[in-house]
Amino acid sequence: MNKRVFHEAKTRGNSQLDWLNSKHSFSFANYYCPERIHFGTLRVLNDDIVKAGTGFGMHRHQNMEIISIPLKGALKHKDSAGNSELIQVNDVQVMTAGRGIMHSEYNASETEDVHFIQIWIIPDAEGLEPSYHQRTFTEINKLGGLQLLVAPKLSQHETLKINQNAYVYRAKVNQGNTLEYVLNEHSNGVYIFVLNGELKVDGELIKSRDGLGLSEMELVIVSGIVDAEFLVFEMPMG
Repeated sequence: MNKRVFHEAKTRGNSQLDWLNSKHSFSFANYYCPERIHFGTLRVLNDDIVKAGTGFGMHRHQNMEIISIPLKGALKHKDSAGNSELIQVNDVQVMTAGRGIMHSEYNASETEDVHFIQIWIIPDAEGLEPSYHQRTFTEINKLGGLQLLVAPKLSQHETLKINQNAYVYRAKVNQGNTLEYVLNEHSNGVYIFVLNGELKVDGELIKSRDGLGLSEMELVIVSGIVDAEFLVFEMPMG
């Protein structure tokens, strides 16, 4: 019997500042829910809108794998390791905070908001060497499918890598079609976060910004109720 958690979009935490609107699928900042600390090694899933000309000033992270996925607009990234990059739609950024790194993220536009997803994954070891990597991915085929964004560092996949036995995919499925997701590791769990549209996953209807976590499964079948785009996170549950 599989185990599941369902996080409806309207139940997420919220940090509302004059320059930031951030929705939290898991406990973060001033939002705390003891039942929503993490899903396996997935620790943070934030849905951030940053106003034009503003952003996150220099701040410190450590012992975390941090992934940023812009959905609209562009981010300016700078860090204490000397990296200075522009992250745009279809780009994905991965940063190993390791033993400690300072970084900032600002909206690259003075006139339009930037919207991005920020993900934190607990690494498989502490005190690692900080690192930064970025890659541009082509648009997912209109017919749908899975697009691997992030994989374990020791895997053979030609994609961005992190220090955890975890995988991150962007995916599409059209209305009336199905998509089968076979887990890379049977002991892992899967968390699906809907960016837009509607899906049915293991009999559960999930809509835009809903999240569904499943464990003790080897295969997940996703059906498109309405054309949908979503993120798939596969990761250790221990």
